[in-house]
Amino acid sequence: MKVNRVKKSGKRLSTFSAVRNVAVLISVFATAIVVYIYLYSHPIKPVFPVEHIAFFGNRHLTDDEVKALSGIHRGESLAAISGKNVGRQLLKSPWVRSVSVRREFPDTLSIVIKETEPFALLDMNEHLFLIDEKGTLLEELKDDSVPFLPVITCDPFREKEGFSEAINLVRLMNNKGLSSERDCIEIAAHKPQELSVTIDGTVVKIGAGGYEEKIERLIDLEEKIKSMGIFVDYIDLRFSDKAIVMPITDKAVN
Repeated sequence: MKVNRVKKSGKRLSTFSAVRNVAVLISVFATAIVVYIYLYSHPIKPVFPVEHIAFFGNRHLTDDEVKALSGIHRGESLAAISGKNVGRQLLKSPWVRSVSVRREFPDTLSIVIKETEPFALLDMNEHLFLIDEKGTLLEELKDDSVPFLPVITCDPFREKEGFSEAINLVRLMNNKGLSSERDCIEIAAHKPQELSVTIDGTVVKIGAGGYEEKIERLIDLEEKIKSMGIFVDYIDLRFSDKAIVMPITDKAVN
């Protein structure tokens, strides 16, 4: 008889424990619901909310464009903003070369940008693009205002070698000061061996490689041609031991 009483007591304890566990779960669940409802209706205000976002160094990108790229919004916690993440977002734009992000407590975020400088224009399939010194497309020009920059005509996706050679040629011409001294420079870069540049209406056949020596010869030839008063149809510098100057004949002028 004692054994039976022990067994019945054990069953009562087991039942009580189960009921208690269910009650605890219900209590926890109810508390979670109350907390959720409270937080939803009374959101926690961020610490040091951002009230001002200051932009510096952006000339091609507008403040609104930089703000959209950064992903930062007013009211976010200044303490929780990651400068690395903001910089990583901004560097996705080809216009952005480097970024510095500074938090100025209690409410200001400063973003300093160093932009990529346009290097040349790319004429690709009758569409005009600004490109940087690595040949990266920055943006397509949509209006009639075209900045003075050397123009490279080719399709860089199909004519990669010619495009690469043209970039090297423009870099050298910029270093020599030719780009700033001429009114119009257009480079046809479909094939490296057929590379040619039209400078203020005069066609110069350059070919591939040896650009520094060829540009030096061109500068020397231009002085001689000017002093002789010759009207030139084209200049061929593709040969290492000579330069061919083809004057405009009377027949061609007429």
